[in-house]
Amino acid sequence: MKFLLAQINPVVGDLEGNAKKILNIASKASSISADFVLTPELSLWGYPANDLLLKKNLIKNQYQILDKLASDTNKKYGNLSITVGIAELINDSFFPNLYNSIALVEGGEWRIIARKIILPTYEVFDEKRYFRSEEKVSVLIKKIKNQTWRLGFTICEDLWVNKNIEGRGIHRKNPIVDLKKKEVDILVNLSASPYTLKKLELRSKVSSFAAQYLQVPLIYVNQIGANDNLIFDGNSFILDKNGSTIKQLKSFSEDLSSWEIEQTKPEKKEFKNSEMSSIFDALVLGVKDYAKKCRFKTALVGLSGGIDSALVSAIATAALGSENVYCVSMPSKWSSSHSKIDAKDLARRLKISFKSIPIENLMNSFEESFIKTIDFEMAEITNQNIQSRIRGTLLMALANQEKHLLLSTGNKSELAVGYCTLYGDMNGGLSVIGDLYKTNVFKLCNWLDSEDSINHRKSYMLDTNVDIIGKNIRTKAPSAELGPDQLDTDSLPPYSILDNILKGIIEEKKDLQQLEKDGYKKDLILKIISLIKKAEFKRKQAPPILKLSSQSLGSDWRVPIAISY
Repeated sequence: MKFLLAQINPVVGDLEGNAKKILNIASKASSISADFVLTPELSLWGYPANDLLLKKNLIKNQYQILDKLASDTNKKYGNLSITVGIAELINDSFFPNLYNSIALVEGGEWRIIARKIILPTYEVFDEKRYFRSEEKVSVLIKKIKNQTWRLGFTICEDLWVNKNIEGRGIHRKNPIVDLKKKEVDILVNLSASPYTLKKLELRSKVSSFAAQYLQVPLIYVNQIGANDNLIFDGNSFILDKNGSTIKQLKSFSEDLSSWEIEQTKPEKKEFKNSEMSSIFDALVLGVKDYAKKCRFKTALVGLSGGIDSALVSAIATAALGSENVYCVSMPSKWSSSHSKIDAKDLARRLKISFKSIPIENLMNSFEESFIKTIDFEMAEITNQNIQSRIRGTLLMALANQEKHLLLSTGNKSELAVGYCTLYGDMNGGLSVIGDLYKTNVFKLCNWLDSEDSINHRKSYMLDTNVDIIGKNIRTKAPSAELGPDQLDTDSLPPYSILDNILKGIIEEKKDLQQLEKDGYKKDLILKIISLIKKAEFKRKQAPPILKLSSQSLGSDWRVPIAISY
């Protein structure tokens, strides 16, 4: 039996477009005499479809599209079999009234062969809002060339059943244990598993465990692409019965790969990525797909000469091409000469459009208007926020007029403690590095300017003969430059300390006592906890944040604003 693994990038809600993509893949499968095409979880819808799943007309259209896909496949490619991820309607009076299902398209018809058993409700996942859980495991008996195969089908979370690996505890159901009794020949897992740091390692472990436990090969097919704040990395693979890799598909890129079940020798082709290179790839894909799927052709960045906006500009250039990135410097009287120079030099190295709009006169107009009309003199923090909001207004005006996607440049450290200005530097349609702590911003920039990034820079058409970010930007002390001789450390502890405490609170869910045991002072911990609480209203109004960690401050951060604890 010959499989074609289809690691595809569907557009959420574009059922017709996604069906056409699958039909095109069927053509390629037929050309290599494949028997079976495997597509990811909810491949007809794109993942996550969220409340689109509540639209009755889309559910109805889905079946018509599936009928046409089955008919077209049979007419053009004969007996080819294709798995398609769908939202199956349950005809009863209970809610939710859908299954997360796999349809098998073959012979001009389609039928359901598997339904998802374990529905995740952690991090960004909210599947019990839409789907009902299946009770039984799914086995497809498939006869190919006079041989009968028993294929065990699982969907994404159904594979994540080992608490010693994933660390979230035990699910009530265990499809892998149940499949042991079914004596399957192959285990298939069709997924839409988003990228997060260390996810690939965890995936490999849970998959290896399942393959070894069942003593069968495992085929894992994952979605790629970015949908809003979620980035799907692909990285599909095939393991042998001992849990060793036979085949590995590409990271952060669509890929098709065939495999015959008799093939047990590992392929030499390997795609090795470091943590920093994977983060860069993820963010580039996040910007590229968000822009494309939201129909933006160009991006705008407020370029200060600091490291955050420099990194976002580099990511945007890699994602969209230098001809489609526009940067604006908006210096005030507090902007240092080196920041002005650094901003201009970075734009030159990236070969992107650069303009400067000084804001000192605008700032003076604000100050004079307040004094003359209401005898109001702006205090230091108000003055600083007005500067940021002037810049935010200018950027939004340019984005509005020129139809640019404005990219927000704030990092996770700032967003966590509220060291950012609502309706100012938080403006934008997408927060690119909002799930990247400041210390990791420095690490990523150091990697980008190192020899280790050369191949990546070549692939993204970035200059390999010069530093991209530049030593001046990478080594200067962080500053918002909203006041005389201002540094971030005037208001915050050093980022090397701050980020460790923030990670302890946000990702690791540590309390005061645990952080004190880690060696941090009580007063500092309490100050940071207080800052996190006070900034909640800002985060609720932030643009979508590209998710990199197990706990971002975006849609998976569900903390109320009006709280006391």
